[in-house]
Amino acid sequence: MVGQEALVDGLLIGLLADGHVLLEGVPGLAKSLAVQSLAGALGGTFRRLQFTPDLLPSDLVGTQVYQPSSGAWSVREGPIFANFVLADEVNRAPAKVQSALLEAMQERQVSLAGETRRLPEPFLVLATQNPVDQEGTYPLPEAQVDRFMLKVVVTYPSRDAERDVVMRMAKTSGRAEVAKVADPETILAARREVDALHVDPKLVAYAVDLVRATRDPASVGLTDLAGLVRHGASPRASIALVMAARARAWLDGKSFVGPADVKAVAPAVLRHRVLMTYEAEAGGITADAVVARVTAAVPIP
Repeated sequence: MVGQEALVDGLLIGLLADGHVLLEGVPGLAKSLAVQSLAGALGGTFRRLQFTPDLLPSDLVGTQVYQPSSGAWSVREGPIFANFVLADEVNRAPAKVQSALLEAMQERQVSLAGETRRLPEPFLVLATQNPVDQEGTYPLPEAQVDRFMLKVVVTYPSRDAERDVVMRMAKTSGRAEVAKVADPETILAARREVDALHVDPKLVAYAVDLVRATRDPASVGLTDLAGLVRHGASPRASIALVMAARARAWLDGKSFVGPADVKAVAPAVLRHRVLMTYEAEAGGITADAVVARVTAAVPIP
């Protein structure tokens, strides 16, 4: 991957922190390629689902199949039973499909043929959505959006990075080879190391203060934002903030989590959990702007 450091960091943090990732960007920015490359490098099972308005829950979780030869019914598991699931253009599927995906994301299990079936470990949903083309799309339920640990906004690469991409793809006829460098067992072992990383109680309090400030910006002196935030981030965001900061510190080779790690992951953890009022949207005030100002206003321990 060239010129998409934020994208790669987001995927790795989500993988190590056991959190799903929502990727938002216009077409052609290598979102799907990044997910496919990650799965190939880690050797886990990979399934790609192209979400469409006519998609059914059974297309996701599976269904019962009648066997004429034996006269019995058997269960055929759907593509959700994989380590890495790419939900491409996730906002194009209707609510009944989103509800099936919601159970898998939150509970790491699906209900199929009257039974509860566990999903493999690790299990990671990496969803993409296009912020420009909204024709034929369904807004994602807020409950589902909150299940994504991170929302990574993928932007255009720099001129030099884009030139390197074109040169690389021209040499390989558009097909990039990805070498396997790990396996699912290695990822689970790395997660145990991440979970053991030291987090000071003061830093936990700092993460909680950041999240609470998104609900009441005036409490940290941002009185001009009062009344512009319809809903702030939930307690799930506080948990995700600490978990993501821990993964970020581990990737940097640290033995403890610092305030800089929390601030680094705050935009990706909070931007999709802060809902703005109509007045804020009309005034061009975005959730990213609120998160940036809150991060700057909350005192660092």
